[in-house]
Amino acid sequence: MDTLIDTFFNLDIYRQVFPYLLGGLWTTVWLSAIVIPLGAGAGLLLALAQTQSPARWARWSVIAYVDFFRAFPPLVLLIFLYFGLPFLVGNVPKLGAVVLAFVLNNASYFCEVFRAGIQSVPRGQMEAARSTGLTRLQALRHVVLPQAVRNVMPDLLGNCIEVVKLTTIASVVGMPELLRAARDTQSLVYNPSPIVLAALLYLAMLWPLTRVLASLEKRRAGMAGH
Repeated sequence: MDTLIDTFFNLDIYRQVFPYLLGGLWTTVWLSAIVIPLGAGAGLLLALAQTQSPARWARWSVIAYVDFFRAFPPLVLLIFLYFGLPFLVGNVPKLGAVVLAFVLNNASYFCEVFRAGIQSVPRGQMEAARSTGLTRLQALRHVVLPQAVRNVMPDLLGNCIEVVKLTTIASVVGMPELLRAARDTQSLVYNPSPIVLAALLYLAMLWPLTRVLASLEKRRAGMAGH
């Protein structure tokens, strides 16, 4: 037992590496704060194109985009963009490649969530809103989308949690996020305790969100039962 604690839960090592891991945690937080709104915004636009566009080619283009990026491994996408874009557009900042890869990936997932939300709103809501004199855009903004977002809020929150965990792959291109910081310190102390501490920090950051998610899902299940 002592060997197990010394190997994975070494408090002395925790104290040594904690400040460095906090720097990595901050990188994870601000990277998530950039990627999640951009991915959600792009996903919403894609969902609107898929559900509202009269052009069949536009709808099928969105479907092809979503299918491709949901099937394509995000790690491979990140490596491809990080090492491939310089051949096309010159030097690309590390942050730019990471953000682009993450947004391309998670926009496809947000698109599916928003699409389901929009389609869950009865069509009569749009017709009723238009009958009051609202334009189609105004009806979407003030009537359809608020209901759509409320209907899929648990799925949106769950997707945000997945995006935060996805940021760990940024370590493969040297982005100093939490996992990268833990791996760097592990190589210095020759002990896996920093990796465990990083996992505990992820848990502390995401556990409150998972409890909110569970509450929302329980509420949605209760409403569906009535």
